[in-house]
Amino acid sequence: MSQTYLTRIGGLIRDARRHKGMTQSDLAELLGTSQGAVTRIEQGKQNLSLDMLAKIGDALDSEFVSLGHSGPQHLRIVGGQKLTGSIDVKTSKNAAVALLCAALLNRGRTTLRSLARIEEVNRILEVLASIGVRTRWLPDSNDLEIIPPAELNLDDIDVAAARRTRTVIMFLGPLLHEHEAFQLPYAGGCDLGTRTVEPHLAALRSFGLEVTATHGFYEARSDRSVSPERAIVLTERGDTVTENVLMAAARHAGTTVIRNASPNYMVQDLCFFLEKLGVRIEGIGTTTLTVHGIADIDVDVEYSPSEDPIEAMSLIAAAVVTDSSITIRRVPIEFIEIELATLDGMGMKYDLSPEYTSANGKTRLVDLTTIPGPLQAPTDKIHPMPFPGLNIDNLPFFALIGAVAEGSTMIHDWVYENRAIYLTELTKVGAKVQLLDPHRVIVEGPTRWRAAEVVCPPALRPGVVVLLAMLAAPGTSVLRNVYVINRGYEDLAERLNALGATIEVFRDI
Repeated sequence: MSQTYLTRIGGLIRDARRHKGMTQSDLAELLGTSQGAVTRIEQGKQNLSLDMLAKIGDALDSEFVSLGHSGPQHLRIVGGQKLTGSIDVKTSKNAAVALLCAALLNRGRTTLRSLARIEEVNRILEVLASIGVRTRWLPDSNDLEIIPPAELNLDDIDVAAARRTRTVIMFLGPLLHEHEAFQLPYAGGCDLGTRTVEPHLAALRSFGLEVTATHGFYEARSDRSVSPERAIVLTERGDTVTENVLMAAARHAGTTVIRNASPNYMVQDLCFFLEKLGVRIEGIGTTTLTVHGIADIDVDVEYSPSEDPIEAMSLIAAAVVTDSSITIRRVPIEFIEIELATLDGMGMKYDLSPEYTSANGKTRLVDLTTIPGPLQAPTDKIHPMPFPGLNIDNLPFFALIGAVAEGSTMIHDWVYENRAIYLTELTKVGAKVQLLDPHRVIVEGPTRWRAAEVVCPPALRPGVVVLLAMLAAPGTSVLRNVYVINRGYEDLAERLNALGATIEVFRDI
């Protein structure tokens, strides 16, 4: 390997490790090597075999090398071109993940229509297949058929695939009614007691679930004689914790009240699906859910998840940064109204069609046409809030939009510990981004974008933000190792090309 390549991939490994919240010592332990070796790898001072790159990728949930291919996937972007035409918003990534887990509740056949065919879904399908669940994509479609076995074989779970998705924690709710004791792998960066894990465990104790952590595994024990004696109050209004408790409550033959529940889009999709299974739920779209569960579910069911508001925001940002007029069809308006109100305050113009309904029969959709024009920085900071506030996953796109607006925009990413840091990658393509602390950046606009070669940040939304900035930068840019984007977006490059972008997918190892 050339020294230039070693230095580049060493920096990528370092960034991915930090994003996972791991120390060099943590990574060394997972790899069975020394901390000094990890230091040399991150400094680009140690040759790396394909086997070692694959091990590091598994440990850090990043595709540094893809065995069976010629190497990790990159994008070459010729920027400075306006976009035109129309594009449909695809169905929700986060709903797809929840529905795949919820299919474990059903002994019958589940068919999910127009499911997102993304890497995150592929990882979950690998895990499901390993424990005996039969899945198949129906011919010439994005429809997925799921047929469970008479009994899940958790002993054969695909540990490598499970470690590459954070979704495995949402297996706890569906499995606790079926197994008195079971073991689930978890990604190395998820430690018990951290913000993303402890609320799940605290809530599921109401159903008799106790979880301890061994090295890299959740060891779960379920006492089926235990049931909720009073309302379950979530200590955090999180989407996945709400989903986990909903799935546990669905198979509890009684009434469960969940307070401080997330009413966000993926939670609503899960509720609508559970209703198809025969579970009665009151309060959908509010922070108090009353679930009337049933002990055994055995039905053949079909469900169509709703469209993805985060992808909708991505496409709006693409239009803004390239100063383009495009029509974005099938926008789930209920889940993007605060974002549009914020854009209104910055001076953005757009047209909305009359509302119509998603294939699930519930979610309100519109077609949105962007109108190019100058923007002004907002007078106040932009920060996320639980739904119906500005979505945390949409926040990074406002750093990009702030970069084309006149004035200073403060972005306050208070939820995640390190994600705001990755927004400074926009400086490599010409933006003026000042990091105030791990949660806040100030973006000065307007920006004179310039082409550059950048290693994709190991966080999904900041990675897409850099890609969209490259669409605006005159000349040819390269975005390296875009596996993290493929985890959350289906055929994004090809779909942007259909609007007039020039993006080439390539590999170089």
